[in-house]
This record gives sequence, structure tokens and C-alpha cells, in this order.
Amino acid sequence: QVQLVESGGGLVQPGGSLRLSCAASGSILRLNAMGWYRQAPGKERELVATISSGAVTNYADSAKGRFTISRESGKNTVYLHMNSLKPEDTAVYYCNLNFRSSESYRWLEVWGQGTLVTVSS
Repeated sequence: QVQLVESGGGLVQPGGSLRLSCAASGSILRLNAMGWYRQAPGKERELVATISSGAVTNYADSAKGRFTISRESGKNTVYLHMNSLKPEDTAVYYCNLNFRSSESYRWLEVWGQGTLVTVSS
């Protein structure tokens, strides 16, 4: 079993900043890519940013220049620093993890429960 615990969401004014955190725990033998996705009301879930085990990052066009993804391997934690937030960034943000299970030795994927980010004045 692997659990992802997300935190850091909330209400912020346009132009403000937030930092999301996602901590993984459980039967993890090896971490692969970690990432953040979001789903706005009435829309499909979309990629925000990913970071590989080698710290190679990938961003959606909407996130480039404003968001920064990082990871702290020793703590199995991934962060999303969000600056210059806009109302259209309002969504539930989900953490995603690809990992090798220490129980089954299979490569698996797990999602966090989501944290709500609301950008509004």
C-alpha cells in the first residue's frame, strides 16, 4: 500500500502564490516520475507538471514561467510552487506518482486525494 498526502491548497487572490506538497509513504522500492495534474469544474483532468527521477521537468504551456515543480527524494515528496496565480488556475490539484512496489516489484501508479486551489478576489 502506498499513500499520497497532499497539502497546501486554499484561497488566494489573483497574482498570489501557493506551494503544494505531496508526501508519499508505504511500500515504495523505487520512485519514478512524480507529477501534478488539475481538474477544473466541468473540465477534464489535465497535466500541470511532471518531474522524472533524474529531475527532468515538463510543464503544461499554462504553467510555464509561473509554476515550478521540485522533489525531495529523501522524503519522497514533490512540491509545486505556483506564482502569479490567475482565476483560471482554480481547480482541484492531484498528485501522481509512478513507483516500483516493494511488495510486488511491479511498477504502479497512485493518485492523491486532491487539494482545492481557488484563485479569486
